[in-house]
Amino acid sequence: MRDLGTGFAHLLRGHRWVGRHGGQYGFALLPALITLALYAAALTALALWGGDFVTWATPFADDWSSPWQSLFRGLLTVVLFALALLLAVLTFTAVTLLIGQPFYESLSEKVDRDVSPDGTAPESNLPLWRELWISARDSLRILARAGVWGILLFALGFIPVVGQTVVPVIGFFVTGFFLTEELTSVALQRRGVELRDRLRLLRSRKLLVWGFGTPLGLAFLVPLVAVFLMPGAVAGATLLARELLGEETEAADDTPNRAPNDVQEPPEHPQFP
Repeated sequence: MRDLGTGFAHLLRGHRWVGRHGGQYGFALLPALITLALYAAALTALALWGGDFVTWATPFADDWSSPWQSLFRGLLTVVLFALALLLAVLTFTAVTLLIGQPFYESLSEKVDRDVSPDGTAPESNLPLWRELWISARDSLRILARAGVWGILLFALGFIPVVGQTVVPVIGFFVTGFFLTEELTSVALQRRGVELRDRLRLLRSRKLLVWGFGTPLGLAFLVPLVAVFLMPGAVAGATLLARELLGEETEAADDTPNRAPNDVQEPPEHPQFP
């Protein structure tokens, strides 16, 4: 259970880091604002026509007597919108990271440099187009996995009582895991850790991952909150990635800012098998 608290502590430290580096916070907001506008339009459409979709998808309930038909379809509409919100949390992060790849890559490097004992940060040395391609490819793979979970949870939502209580809770933990994967990918991809190894790393410390990602996923459900939490989430995910790889890390809250000319060479960092 200790890992749950540790994961949440990394999330808080990430937000404190961006709070102490205001210049890094401001420029990292733009990608999230663009993504927010796109998702607000999609969720508004679902709110307007989600009930019509549920009616179309449940023709067997057409002859049910009142109030059972309305209650059944109303609950399904709520479940559909709740799962759409969870899916939006997952895809919001992926799309925002893709749009803001150069911004978040720079932010993650600065966090690494700030908390590293020797003041250096791992560098990918890949051209930008290659980094974008890898990020988009891996995000699609993660979203495909998340989509399978979403379909399964939606199907389980048809089960009375359980579908409206247990299933949403499971959904939050699933969201927390995949959300953490997306956020840590910025730091781990820069270290050359492939997607399969990233997933294996995260599965080896599930409580740590849930402690970081589940509270963040819940916060992301509040309108506009995701936009303002993204910079801190990326910073915190960088600290989390360092712990997963066993890299030595100084206290993020106490480390003094280092001048750019203090950085001489990229560090030797552990390679995940």
